[in-house]
Amino acid sequence: MKTKVLLCLYCLCFLLASCTQSVVIKTEIPARQAGQEHVLNLSVAPIDTVRIGMIGLGMRGIEAVRRLPHIPGVKISAICDLREECLEKAQKIMAKFNLPQANEYKGEEGWKELCRQEDLDLIYICTDWLSHAPIALYAMDCGKHVAIEVPAALNMEEIWALIDKAEQTRLHCMMLENCIYDFFELTSLEMAQKGVFGELIHAEGAYIHNLDFFWGEYWNNWRLAYNQEHRGDVYPTHGIGPICLALNIHRGDRMKTLVSMDTKPLNGKKIMEKVSGKTCEGFANADQTNTLIQTELGKTMLIEHNVLTPRPYSRMYQLVGTDGYASKYPTKQYCLREEVKGEINAREILEEKVYMDQELKALQAGYTSPILTPELEKSAKEVGGHGGMDFIMDYRLIYCLQHGLPLDMDVYDLAEWCCLAPLTKLSLENDNRPVEIPDFTRGAWNVVEGYKFAISK
Repeated sequence: MKTKVLLCLYCLCFLLASCTQSVVIKTEIPARQAGQEHVLNLSVAPIDTVRIGMIGLGMRGIEAVRRLPHIPGVKISAICDLREECLEKAQKIMAKFNLPQANEYKGEEGWKELCRQEDLDLIYICTDWLSHAPIALYAMDCGKHVAIEVPAALNMEEIWALIDKAEQTRLHCMMLENCIYDFFELTSLEMAQKGVFGELIHAEGAYIHNLDFFWGEYWNNWRLAYNQEHRGDVYPTHGIGPICLALNIHRGDRMKTLVSMDTKPLNGKKIMEKVSGKTCEGFANADQTNTLIQTELGKTMLIEHNVLTPRPYSRMYQLVGTDGYASKYPTKQYCLREEVKGEINAREILEEKVYMDQELKALQAGYTSPILTPELEKSAKEVGGHGGMDFIMDYRLIYCLQHGLPLDMDVYDLAEWCCLAPLTKLSLENDNRPVEIPDFTRGAWNVVEGYKFAISK
């Protein structure tokens, strides 16, 4: 009798374990091909003058043309766009810098011709989302490094294709995620790495941006149309990128599982009808999408997406540690359990010491990011680009290429930050079931210990 009871209990435990495992949705991890290796900390031979081909000269692309000439050792050798007026605008900007005119490419296949131009080192991609991955894959086949505007990939097939291509060609494949270079994020990352917040256990990021003013500015209304057709967090990278660096994702920890929930779609249909002037039969994406992620080491992340309501702009950026807290939105502040050394006039709330305004600036002064030299900070604020972070992003990309250093973001960052779009959709369409986040490094997520910016000695 006792044996039968034990056997029944064993069977019950086995069934429960099986059911629990079956709840988590898994996606395929394609095997790495023979001779193909990971590209963690990939470095290539230094490139003294980085010759760039620009593809896409809309809002983001034309601003990059304005910024890049401010960086020594940059040559914009080729430009491509479907619109003649965009090509003319780019050439006029370059003329203001007394730079030679770039080779022009146009038409539906112009981007392919540009990628085949031999005297190019880097293809800088600022087209609509749908064409990001195809262009990057072709460019790497042509032997070029690629820098891709966000989001770099829209589905798991594109993500794995970019990883495999980068590993096979040993070329840099970087996503142009500018928000990791904002000043508050750079300083807070340095503070986290110095242990100011203790051990980080939770982080929050978001893209909350009322786009009512911008919807009609996108070529062929492509961005609103994408939200009409796709459910999930379709634009996660600004929110998740900075906190992934703070949590050392694929540098000692990895994202393991996500669960996503959303509201019903209310505003999208109304906005589409207003912008397009046509009847909108349906709208897939919700007004608000929330995603909770757990890491291999048991830490958590909360990511939000909202571009359809008048909620105030926020990327959240909150770090929660055992001994401290950082928050950028809605108010910049740090809360520390122990007083930081130095004569800082911090006011006390309960047991925490809250740093805001001038006290916050005084605290930050002791934790300047190693990449943020006074000269770079000055140039960033003068040249601009979302307050300067775009210029820092461009500068760091060129700096690393010129010095033969690993880039600040690799193809696995690209994969991890972009995968939220297809995986949140998978969770939402399956009654909010948890979804396993693949190990895009295929076993190498803890080979590198801690996130570090590469700096030339």
